[in-house]
Amino acid sequence: MDAILSRSLLLATAALILVLLVRQPARRIFGATPAFGLWVLPVLAMALPWLPGLPARWAMLPALRVLPDAIAVGSAGSHAAADTPWWRWLWLAGSAAMLLRLAAQYLCLRRQARPLPETLVARLRQELPGLDPRRLRQHPAGPAVLWAPRSLVLLPADFLERFEAAERRHVLRHELTHLRRGDALWSLLAELAFALLWFHPLAWLARPRFRLDQELACGEHVLRHAPRDEAGYAHTLLHSVGLSPAPALIPWLAEPQLKERLTMIQRRRPGALRRRSGYAALAVLMAGSVFLAQAATSSRKASQDFSFDARIEPHYPATAIRNKEQGTVILKVLVGTDGKPHRIDVDPATRATADLVESARAAAMQWRFRPALRNGKPVAAYARVPVSFSLTPLPDGIKVEKQNSKQTKAI
Repeated sequence: MDAILSRSLLLATAALILVLLVRQPARRIFGATPAFGLWVLPVLAMALPWLPGLPARWAMLPALRVLPDAIAVGSAGSHAAADTPWWRWLWLAGSAAMLLRLAAQYLCLRRQARPLPETLVARLRQELPGLDPRRLRQHPAGPAVLWAPRSLVLLPADFLERFEAAERRHVLRHELTHLRRGDALWSLLAELAFALLWFHPLAWLARPRFRLDQELACGEHVLRHAPRDEAGYAHTLLHSVGLSPAPALIPWLAEPQLKERLTMIQRRRPGALRRRSGYAALAVLMAGSVFLAQAATSSRKASQDFSFDARIEPHYPATAIRNKEQGTVILKVLVGTDGKPHRIDVDPATRATADLVESARAAAMQWRFRPALRNGKPVAAYARVPVSFSLTPLPDGIKVEKQNSKQTKAI
């Protein structure tokens, strides 16, 4: 687990550095919308180490001997679970606090939302035909988008007084564009990722820049479909009152964004060909990241340190003892990344009665393995575990001991 967390943190750090370095050049070359797509990379990088891998090679574990007195002899030893390190508890506590704060802030904002007055709805429908009032709410934090299972556009009670008719159209088009682009979902994913990386300095640096890039991409989309509204759009921004960005909101305007958004309006925006080239470059970058990560993982052999906890030993069935039944059950175990047996089959080479087979399977289902490692990451792997049932007593003078954490070799 620690290896996966470390690798996830390392990849996320590299992705954040890459995005922070290339976001502005990408915006100038390809446009704000493809540049905003770069923020997918840190989320993808965090998820890469958790992707399931292919099962590793077979590993043969030393035989486990079962005697009638339930003493097991062999190299299978107990593997005590290590205590959870303090830093993991600290990280979990911080992430939980961030998530609770986010949920509390969302619930507080949601409770303050009210349906729009009918007079305001009628006025807005006249100014913007086709407007769907079901996604509009009255809220003191507006204009903003409140992300939720069904995202809402928040408008202040003085919306008619604060903005002129043309300005109201610009604001509504901008906020509705956020809804159509799915920006509310991206904001939620960004806040969840930030809650996991609350301790990371680059996460605090990236958070406001993510919001800025999101607003620039939305504004570029609006002006691309209404290029003649550039002057009016800039005028609306200048006459707006900036809001402090809240984690659960996509505000119409946060004060630090004003200069960049006005610059975006004045700058010549890339054409369709350059935008498509930007999307293609982003797709290649994402696919290449996944390919390189998987290639690096599969290029190394899995470490078959397959020690397992056999404190729950097979029980020698009483009927087998009475019938003097002996034999070796060869179990084929598929061990998951969590160390638990996901499937247990019996090798055809097994020479044992059904009672012995069932006893070995029942015990193996409760064993806990140390997963195989590939490039420091746990992977699913197969193991053969011979379980020998014997009625022959041990020679006098031989001491039976359990050895701990023996390493095995792949075959």
